[in-house]
Amino acid sequence: MATVVITGANRGIGLEFVKQYIANGDKVVALCRNTSDELSQSGARVIDNVDVGNPECLEKILPTLHDLKIDLLINNAGVLANETLEDMSAATIEYQFRVNALGPVLVTQLLKQQLTKGAKVALITSRMGSVTDNTSGGRYGYRMSKAALNIAGVSLAHDLKPQEVAVAILHPGYVQTEMVNNGGDISPAVAVERLMQRIDELTLNNSGTFWHANGEVLPW
Repeated sequence: MATVVITGANRGIGLEFVKQYIANGDKVVALCRNTSDELSQSGARVIDNVDVGNPECLEKILPTLHDLKIDLLINNAGVLANETLEDMSAATIEYQFRVNALGPVLVTQLLKQQLTKGAKVALITSRMGSVTDNTSGGRYGYRMSKAALNIAGVSLAHDLKPQEVAVAILHPGYVQTEMVNNGGDISPAVAVERLMQRIDELTLNNSGTFWHANGEVLPW
Protein backbone atom coordinates (compact mmCIF):
# COMPACT_ATOMS: atom_id res chain seq x y z
CA MET A 1 0.00 0.00 0.00
CA ALA A 2 1.46 3.32 -1.10
CA THR A 3 0.84 6.71 0.47
CA VAL A 4 -0.30 9.20 -2.15
CA VAL A 5 -0.64 12.97 -1.62
CA ILE A 6 -2.75 14.87 -4.17
CA THR A 7 -3.30 18.62 -4.46
CA GLY A 8 -6.45 20.13 -5.98
CA ALA A 9 -8.25 16.95 -4.95
CA ASN A 10 -11.82 18.17 -4.54
CA ARG A 11 -12.96 17.90 -8.16
CA GLY A 12 -12.03 16.99 -11.72
CA ILE A 13 -8.76 15.18 -12.33
CA GLY A 14 -7.68 15.51 -8.71
CA LEU A 15 -10.84 13.86 -7.39
CA GLU A 16 -10.53 11.09 -9.97
CA PHE A 17 -6.95 10.44 -8.82
CA VAL A 18 -8.30 10.10 -5.28
CA LYS A 19 -10.95 7.59 -6.36
CA GLN A 20 -8.64 5.44 -8.43
CA TYR A 21 -5.79 5.28 -5.93
CA ILE A 22 -8.22 4.42 -3.13
CA ALA A 23 -9.68 1.70 -5.37
CA ASN A 24 -6.10 0.40 -5.69
CA GLY A 25 -5.95 0.06 -1.93
CA ASP A 26 -3.59 2.97 -1.42
CA LYS A 27 -3.65 5.51 1.40
CA VAL A 28 -4.60 8.92 -0.01
CA VAL A 29 -4.09 12.33 1.55
CA ALA A 30 -6.21 14.86 -0.35
CA LEU A 31 -5.25 18.54 -0.22
CA CYS A 32 -7.69 21.21 -1.39
CA ARG A 33 -8.93 24.71 -0.70
CA ASN A 34 -12.52 23.57 -0.12
CA THR A 35 -13.60 19.97 0.15
CA SER A 36 -16.58 18.54 -1.75
CA ASP A 37 -19.19 16.02 -0.63
CA GLU A 38 -17.74 13.42 -2.97
CA LEU A 39 -14.22 13.95 -1.67
CA SER A 40 -15.34 13.93 1.96
CA GLN A 41 -17.04 10.57 1.39
CA SER A 42 -14.16 9.06 -0.62
CA GLY A 43 -12.22 7.51 2.24
CA ALA A 44 -9.26 9.83 1.75
CA ARG A 45 -7.74 11.84 4.56
CA VAL A 46 -8.86 15.34 3.57
CA ILE A 47 -6.95 18.47 4.50
CA ASP A 48 -8.76 21.58 3.32
CA ASN A 49 -7.91 25.29 3.42
CA VAL A 50 -4.77 24.46 1.44
CA ASP A 51 -4.26 27.29 -1.06
CA VAL A 52 -1.44 26.29 -3.41
CA GLY A 53 -1.27 29.89 -4.63
CA ASN A 54 -0.49 31.22 -1.14
CA PRO A 55 3.07 30.48 0.04
CA GLU A 56 2.30 31.53 3.62
CA CYS A 57 -0.61 29.06 3.71
CA LEU A 58 1.61 26.23 2.46
CA GLU A 59 4.34 27.08 4.96
CA LYS A 60 1.78 26.93 7.77
CA ILE A 61 -0.14 23.75 6.85
CA LEU A 62 2.28 21.39 5.11
CA PRO A 63 4.72 21.07 8.03
CA THR A 64 1.86 19.48 9.99
CA LEU A 65 2.34 16.45 7.73
CA HIS A 66 5.89 15.91 9.04
CA ASP A 67 5.16 12.36 10.20
CA LEU A 68 3.90 11.26 6.76
CA LYS A 69 6.06 9.06 4.53
CA ILE A 70 5.09 9.86 0.93
CA ASP A 71 5.48 7.40 -1.94
CA LEU A 72 3.78 9.55 -4.58
CA LEU A 73 3.16 13.30 -4.65
CA ILE A 74 0.78 14.51 -7.36
CA ASN A 75 0.87 18.27 -7.91
CA ASN A 76 -2.46 18.59 -9.67
CA ALA A 77 -3.94 21.92 -8.53
CA GLY A 78 -4.20 24.47 -11.32
CA VAL A 79 -6.18 27.41 -12.68
CA LEU A 80 -6.97 28.65 -16.17
CA ALA A 81 -7.85 32.12 -17.46
CA ASN A 82 -8.24 33.29 -21.04
CA GLU A 83 -6.11 36.33 -21.77
CA THR A 84 -5.71 37.69 -25.27
CA LEU A 85 -3.30 40.35 -26.44
CA GLU A 86 -6.24 42.76 -26.59
CA ASP A 87 -7.74 41.75 -23.24
CA MET A 88 -5.42 40.67 -20.44
CA SER A 89 -5.06 41.22 -16.74
CA ALA A 90 -1.74 41.31 -14.95
CA ALA A 91 -3.49 40.11 -11.80
CA THR A 92 -4.88 36.93 -13.39
CA ILE A 93 -1.55 36.19 -15.08
CA GLU A 94 0.30 36.57 -11.78
CA TYR A 95 -2.26 34.36 -10.01
CA GLN A 96 -1.82 31.60 -12.60
CA PHE A 97 1.94 31.75 -12.06
CA ARG A 98 1.49 31.40 -8.30
CA VAL A 99 -0.87 28.43 -8.55
CA ASN A 100 0.39 26.64 -11.66
CA ALA A 101 4.16 27.16 -11.43
CA LEU A 102 5.34 28.36 -8.02
CA GLY A 103 2.82 26.36 -5.98
CA PRO A 104 3.94 22.88 -7.11
CA VAL A 105 7.59 23.76 -6.50
CA LEU A 106 6.84 24.99 -2.98
CA VAL A 107 4.67 21.95 -2.19
CA THR A 108 7.46 19.65 -3.35
CA GLN A 109 10.09 21.59 -1.41
CA LEU A 110 8.06 21.57 1.80
CA LEU A 111 7.34 17.83 1.54
CA LYS A 112 10.79 16.84 0.25
CA GLN A 113 11.95 15.28 3.50
CA GLN A 114 8.86 13.08 3.63
CA LEU A 115 9.47 11.56 0.17
CA THR A 116 10.62 7.98 0.58
CA LYS A 117 13.59 6.52 -1.26
CA GLY A 118 12.22 5.61 -4.70
CA ALA A 119 9.23 7.96 -4.37
CA LYS A 120 7.72 9.72 -7.37
CA VAL A 121 6.55 13.28 -8.00
CA ALA A 122 3.99 13.95 -10.74
CA LEU A 123 3.39 17.43 -12.12
CA ILE A 124 0.08 17.79 -13.96
CA THR A 125 0.96 20.34 -16.61
CA SER A 126 -0.30 21.03 -20.15
CA ARG A 127 0.97 20.83 -23.70
CA MET A 128 -0.08 24.49 -23.78
CA GLY A 129 3.22 25.08 -22.02
CA SER A 130 5.10 23.75 -25.05
CA VAL A 131 6.81 26.38 -27.19
CA THR A 132 6.92 24.07 -30.22
CA ASP A 133 3.26 23.12 -29.89
CA ASN A 134 1.98 26.70 -29.69
CA THR A 135 0.34 27.23 -33.08
CA SER A 136 -2.55 29.47 -32.03
CA GLY A 137 -1.26 32.08 -29.54
CA GLY A 138 -3.35 33.57 -26.74
CA ARG A 139 -3.90 32.13 -23.25
CA TYR A 140 -0.89 34.12 -22.07
CA GLY A 141 -1.01 33.43 -18.35
CA TYR A 142 -1.79 29.75 -18.69
CA ARG A 143 0.80 29.10 -21.39
CA MET A 144 3.54 31.01 -19.57
CA SER A 145 2.79 29.44 -16.18
CA LYS A 146 2.75 25.91 -17.61
CA ALA A 147 6.00 26.52 -19.50
CA ALA A 148 7.47 27.65 -16.18
CA LEU A 149 6.15 24.50 -14.48
CA ASN A 150 7.70 22.35 -17.20
CA ILE A 151 11.18 23.79 -16.73
CA ALA A 152 10.77 23.56 -12.96
CA GLY A 153 9.96 19.89 -13.42
CA VAL A 154 13.26 19.33 -15.21
CA SER A 155 15.12 21.07 -12.37
CA LEU A 156 13.26 18.97 -9.80
CA ALA A 157 14.21 15.81 -11.70
CA HIS A 158 17.89 16.76 -11.40
CA ASP A 159 17.71 17.96 -7.80
CA LEU A 160 15.71 14.97 -6.48
CA LYS A 161 17.73 12.30 -8.30
CA PRO A 162 20.29 11.94 -5.47
CA GLN A 163 17.30 11.12 -3.22
CA GLU A 164 16.23 8.51 -5.83
CA VAL A 165 12.99 10.40 -6.46
CA ALA A 166 11.76 10.54 -10.07
CA VAL A 167 9.66 13.33 -11.57
CA ALA A 168 6.98 13.04 -14.26
CA ILE A 169 5.81 16.07 -16.27
CA LEU A 170 2.38 15.05 -17.51
CA HIS A 171 -0.20 16.47 -19.94
CA PRO A 172 -3.56 14.78 -19.17
CA GLY A 173 -5.19 15.43 -22.54
CA TYR A 174 -8.25 17.58 -23.16
CA VAL A 175 -10.33 16.46 -20.22
CA GLN A 176 -14.02 17.06 -19.51
CA THR A 177 -13.69 19.13 -16.36
CA GLU A 178 -15.18 22.29 -14.94
CA MET A 179 -11.97 24.13 -15.82
CA VAL A 180 -12.83 23.86 -19.55
CA ASN A 181 -16.62 23.99 -19.08
CA ASN A 182 -16.73 20.21 -19.61
CA GLY A 183 -15.72 20.72 -23.23
CA GLY A 184 -12.99 18.08 -23.33
CA ASP A 185 -12.84 14.94 -25.43
CA ILE A 186 -12.01 12.38 -22.71
CA SER A 187 -13.45 11.81 -19.25
CA PRO A 188 -11.47 12.35 -16.04
CA ALA A 189 -11.64 8.60 -15.45
CA VAL A 190 -9.92 7.82 -18.75
CA ALA A 191 -7.38 10.61 -18.31
CA VAL A 192 -6.40 9.46 -14.82
CA GLU A 193 -6.19 5.82 -15.88
CA ARG A 194 -3.67 6.87 -18.54
CA LEU A 195 -1.80 9.20 -16.18
CA MET A 196 -1.46 6.41 -13.64
CA GLN A 197 0.08 4.23 -16.34
CA ARG A 198 2.66 6.91 -17.07
CA ILE A 199 3.40 7.24 -13.34
CA ASP A 200 3.80 3.46 -13.06
CA GLU A 201 6.33 3.60 -15.92
CA LEU A 202 8.30 6.46 -14.35
CA THR A 203 11.88 5.64 -13.38
CA LEU A 204 15.04 7.60 -12.66
CA ASN A 205 16.04 6.89 -16.26
CA ASN A 206 13.06 8.77 -17.77
CA SER A 207 12.65 11.29 -14.96
CA GLY A 208 12.10 14.83 -16.22
CA THR A 209 10.42 13.75 -19.46
CA PHE A 210 7.38 15.67 -20.78
CA TRP A 211 4.68 13.09 -21.48
CA HIS A 212 1.19 13.10 -22.94
CA ALA A 213 -1.05 10.80 -20.92
CA ASN A 214 -1.37 8.58 -24.01
CA GLY A 215 2.35 7.79 -23.85
CA GLU A 216 3.59 10.28 -26.46
CA VAL A 217 6.70 12.29 -25.58
CA LEU A 218 5.84 15.95 -26.09
CA PRO A 219 8.16 18.62 -27.48
CA TRP A 220 9.35 21.47 -25.30
